[in-house]
Amino acid sequence: MESVDVVVIGAGFAGLIAARELSAAGLSVVVLEARDRVGGRTWTDRRFGHDLELGGTWVHWVQPHTWAEMTRYGRDIERSPSAEEAYWRDADGTPRTGTIAEFMAVIADGQQGIIDDVGTAIPRGVDPTSGGIAELDALTVQDRIDALGLAPEARAANESVWVGHVNAPLDQVGLSSALRWVAATGGHWQLMHEASATYRVVGGMSAFTAEIARDVQGDLRLGATVAAVTQVGAGAEAGAEAGAEVELVDGSRIRARRVVSTLPANALSTIAFDPPLPEASRRLGEERVASQGTKAWIRARGHVRRFFAYASQHDPLSVLKAEYYGADEDGEFTLLVAFGPDHTRLDLDDVAAVQAAVDAFRPGIEVTAATGHDWMADPLSQNTWMTHRPGQLTRYLADLQRPHGTVHFATTDNADLWGGFVDGAIESGLREARRIAAALA
Repeated sequence: MESVDVVVIGAGFAGLIAARELSAAGLSVVVLEARDRVGGRTWTDRRFGHDLELGGTWVHWVQPHTWAEMTRYGRDIERSPSAEEAYWRDADGTPRTGTIAEFMAVIADGQQGIIDDVGTAIPRGVDPTSGGIAELDALTVQDRIDALGLAPEARAANESVWVGHVNAPLDQVGLSSALRWVAATGGHWQLMHEASATYRVVGGMSAFTAEIARDVQGDLRLGATVAAVTQVGAGAEAGAEAGAEVELVDGSRIRARRVVSTLPANALSTIAFDPPLPEASRRLGEERVASQGTKAWIRARGHVRRFFAYASQHDPLSVLKAEYYGADEDGEFTLLVAFGPDHTRLDLDDVAAVQAAVDAFRPGIEVTAATGHDWMADPLSQNTWMTHRPGQLTRYLADLQRPHGTVHFATTDNADLWGGFVDGAIESGLREARRIAAALA
């Protein structure tokens, strides 16, 4: 049987960072990636004549782990286009057009009200389960908005803004998801919005992860799907004699002193672990995390003036913005990016349905095609970016970070500071690499 120091399952940011650090520490490492590419839930693909981010996209200098890696690899950022006009719903549901300043005035009080107690709920962004969050974690984002007593127009606008952030119906998302991200930006919701949806990586996420992959001093195998992980030897903390056997679907096996799983919370059950996963991991997998939405790229005929638009959280798409311009044999076109709360509400192959979804909050656009990747239906991910259901953050996070014998877990889903973001994936990869290097030294 092949034998190495560490097997890393998954070649997203968490897995690549862990593998890079461990191999640099002199350990033999094999990375097993079931996909035919690296990047995990980030993926830059050429569609509609443009490089489009089908998964995670935006980064910011207030995300320290990401920014350190950007600096290391000389990656630059570029700003997503600034909108020239805004669309949202009036009090009776009628589409309204205005300036960016007018829209911000509609949402300002509500946005502040949603996170007003963040300073006591999560005093330190790096410790998201300490503070008053323990008493608030049973609440949903919807509970908090309902309690504010906002006027109908402001209520609908604030709901749609947060649907764009949490990627799920608001009555299924813990208030903790909103509070922890704002805590990471020092309590400023405006900065949180900028950090999560403004600056892209020049050259795309796939080029970024490819650079990290080149620094892995080990064997990175694509199309390598893991079926089972069986711990063997003297036990969880017995030193070098303890380890695990990793079995792939093709029947091959690898013996390792340590294993790093980077699977998202919803997909962890796709591997048979022996002994079984800890209770926290099993329960979270059964409950599922809150994120369940969709990200769509929409091709529109002609040159559409730059805008952003918000519908309601009950529509198939809740957020829409103009992102790129292009031209081909059919003439000029505009590429729009959209987000919706539930991936089952819209079939991106149904152009008529996409047209109806766009008409609901930005009339006058002619849709010619749409594309995306259904991360919820993808068996290797089964969720988009991590957002917790009520109670999940404080109930599970600490346990999810603990090794299970010789198996370690590195994923943005169990990060402290920017859980759900690329930054969280990098944080978790560094954390587990440090633990393993110390244990095997």
